[in-house]
Amino acid sequence: MKTLVTGAAGFIGSTLVDRLLADGHDVVGVDDLSNGKRSNLATADASSAFQFAELDITTPEFGKIVMDSSPDVVLHLAAQVDVRVSVADPLLDARLNILGTINVCEAARQAGVDKVVFTSSGGTIYGSPTRLPVDESSPTLPGSPYGVSKVTGELYLAAYREMHNIDWVSLALGNIYGPRQDPHGEAGVVAIFGTAMLQGRPTKIFGDGTSTRDYVYVDDVVDAFVAAINKGSAQRFNIGSGVQTSVRELHSVVAAAAGAPDEPEFAEPRTGELQAIALDAGAAREVLGWTPAVEFADGVGRTVEWLRTTVS
Repeated sequence: MKTLVTGAAGFIGSTLVDRLLADGHDVVGVDDLSNGKRSNLATADASSAFQFAELDITTPEFGKIVMDSSPDVVLHLAAQVDVRVSVADPLLDARLNILGTINVCEAARQAGVDKVVFTSSGGTIYGSPTRLPVDESSPTLPGSPYGVSKVTGELYLAAYREMHNIDWVSLALGNIYGPRQDPHGEAGVVAIFGTAMLQGRPTKIFGDGTSTRDYVYVDDVVDAFVAAINKGSAQRFNIGSGVQTSVRELHSVVAAAAGAPDEPEFAEPRTGELQAIALDAGAAREVLGWTPAVEFADGVGRTVEWLRTTVS
């Protein structure tokens, strides 16, 4: 199958590219390298089934790449992913996440793409649910521009299916962690904590440490993307464990894996961030045949071991 991955040099995108190639697919990767790393694609570059284009998905040139490669499916991961950035610069967030997704939809229409698999955010689109874990029937009430951009992306995908019969699936991801996650960015608390601990630097928790997230290992997330290529139609699937892990608990697990003191500093909570979230992935289990396979402590251990090879 011919596939095209946006955000291909990123943490999740590059892991997905490697998996698609291992499964025998042809892959075109697109990334502007503003956050993704070209080195993440070192394994992919060795394959004759992989091609890479460095460009911004909001540009007209993106449509030409899609037209020329004529993929069967577009897996759309390119995005601005930081809630705090979206609060500080909502216009930037909208340009990359909303206009970028519209450009993906238009390119898919023009190239006759069969399906778009979209990356949504289970941690932001539902706002502050009254019942956890939250399922897909819950209303979308995002409390940040980032969450709004992801809901808007789904609405555009639904409209393009009605207008142009392009199938779609949206994967509302929990908090993803694993090897290749950037420890120098603003998102990715496992990598941030792990890197600081391995370097002997202090760690900081924003808030009182009781806020919770639903953590999912990157290989499990890639399994969901692969399943969504051929399964599911015109619907959102939550991709999470259904388990709430507090940031204070997370700190302890990372400290144990790193062999570091479990002594965080505390700071004021940040605007736009939720107090609690966990995702009911029952629909993904039933339709995609997907369940997370990697236990949290094991996944954190794998991530910390990878960080040991990269931290100086």
